[in-house]
Amino acid sequence: MTQDSSDAYNKGFDLGLTRRIIAYLGPYRALAAGGVLLALLTAAIQPLPTLLQRYAIDRFLVPYVNKTNLDADALYQGLTLVVIGYVGLRVVEFALNYLSTIAVGYLGQNVLRDIRADVFTKLQRLHLRYFDQNPVGRLITRVTSDVDAINQFITGGLISMITSSFLILVFVTVMLSVNWRLALIAFTVLPVLFLATNFFRGKLREAFRETRTQQAVVNSKLNENITGMLTVQLFGRERRSALDFDHSNRALLGSLENSVKWFSLFMPTVAVLGQLAIALVLYFAARQILGAEAVGTGVGAAVTVGTLFAFVQWTQQLFQPIQDLADVFNNLQAATASSERIFGVLDTEEEITDKPGAQRLGNFEGRVDFEDVWFSYSEDVKADTPDTDDRWILRGFDLHIRPGESVALVGATGAGKTSVTALVSRFYDVQRGSVKVDGADVRDLAQYDLRRHVGVVLQDVFLFAGTIESNLTLNSPDIPHERVVEACKYVGVHDYILSLEHGYQTEVRERGATLSTGQKQLLAFARALIQNPDILLVLDEATANVDTETEIRIQDALQKVMQGRTSIIIAHRLSTIEHCDRIIVMRKGRIVEQGTHLELLAKGGYYAKLNRLQYAQGDAAD
Repeated sequence: MTQDSSDAYNKGFDLGLTRRIIAYLGPYRALAAGGVLLALLTAAIQPLPTLLQRYAIDRFLVPYVNKTNLDADALYQGLTLVVIGYVGLRVVEFALNYLSTIAVGYLGQNVLRDIRADVFTKLQRLHLRYFDQNPVGRLITRVTSDVDAINQFITGGLISMITSSFLILVFVTVMLSVNWRLALIAFTVLPVLFLATNFFRGKLREAFRETRTQQAVVNSKLNENITGMLTVQLFGRERRSALDFDHSNRALLGSLENSVKWFSLFMPTVAVLGQLAIALVLYFAARQILGAEAVGTGVGAAVTVGTLFAFVQWTQQLFQPIQDLADVFNNLQAATASSERIFGVLDTEEEITDKPGAQRLGNFEGRVDFEDVWFSYSEDVKADTPDTDDRWILRGFDLHIRPGESVALVGATGAGKTSVTALVSRFYDVQRGSVKVDGADVRDLAQYDLRRHVGVVLQDVFLFAGTIESNLTLNSPDIPHERVVEACKYVGVHDYILSLEHGYQTEVRERGATLSTGQKQLLAFARALIQNPDILLVLDEATANVDTETEIRIQDALQKVMQGRTSIIIAHRLSTIEHCDRIIVMRKGRIVEQGTHLELLAKGGYYAKLNRLQYAQGDAAD
């Protein structure tokens, strides 16, 4: 599975997804238990203030109004004690609520940190094919918006779901114990509420899933247009891009409006049913109080004014946690839709992995062998795919590079040159054949060992936000400053760096926006040399976008660097590879010619033709 497929989960998997979220609470059991306990204690005392109010009404106020107890001092003393007890309960409730909120907040933030870390770590391990098929904006949504939705569920919903359920149980128990007839009357609307909840559940789930999908599309469009702003403005695509973004933005608006529509129906439904329950309680209780239906005089049997007041309060309070559960349900739907996508990433199969007991090679000689390699970027191309399939990039590719040999790959675009370098570093696995380094199949080697000995300089140089030196060392604490300076002198960029205001500590803007293409390319050369000064250097069209003066400096540096190192060079400018030990000419994934520059020119074949065309273009440009 290459793409994170949230569709792999369906409506029936709510409980499974929730369990996976809850599993993140494991390291914080004590904090979670404390938060739940405090919240349950808060819930347990909530009916008590109303019980005190009921007692005050029936014990003091009603007798005084009915002239059955005219001892004002005794009434005031009794009311004073009730008020003190009432205030005390509220203070305790406030303290418990404060402590539980703190505990839940800390719990949620720690869990969110762990989920973000897991998603980011997973992305670091996924194969390049995954990123070829998933836009950056979609992946950013997974780590930001989707994780935030789970945060809202944990901090504002998970504990609330437990406490609200417990609170409903508390109110049901108290109401049944005080007057089971009125309690059953109040509960008559609950079946209707459950049916309504089940109906809206499916609608909201679909709405939130669609919202997350459209949000990812909008993020992708935004990232794409900001990254490609130069191209947008160069070709006057501002209006077209704005219209395209507006189309995606309106689709997001539509999905949000759909979720708002269903939620705006759901919440009033719960509220109306709650008011209906109160109306039923008032009606039947009033008939018993005003008529002759009240039986007995005990608090548990008769419907008194205090009991009526308490039941109105409890019914309202009973439906409050039900409404809270509706809010939690809303968060749960958003979190479930987001967790589908997050766990879709986490469950994505890692195509490029180390085998158990992968070989650890301390030093590489630098021998590279391609043995009958068949390779395609398409995920569905398998080893038994017919040889005539046009999706094959390399077709029966055989190449043997000796330790310390410099080899250049040339050919038209799409010939498979870049694929060769990607396979050496094992960014992809071949479908047939094998790629070997020092006689060991790269699939049997530990990826870290392999890649730390392969220095890659790409045509499109990526620089991270930070200083020039941090970009050169990639924040490795083991690389001394002297080694950085030495590498920069090799490639001729040291003097330029010193000319900057802060030298090697100069801040680099995002993607190196303030540096020229040639300067970034020289820094990339220096970075490759610093990271891999001894073993294997792979260059991928690294001189394609530099001026002649910069190219000369790079060539001088390469002459020194390639001595004793295995080098694979891809270059469009044939003049940059004339010094290589061997030139491999590729066409449609196969080797059509190989030899030195002079040998290939003497053959008068495909390479000689490319050479003539390039020099003719150079003369025309002059």
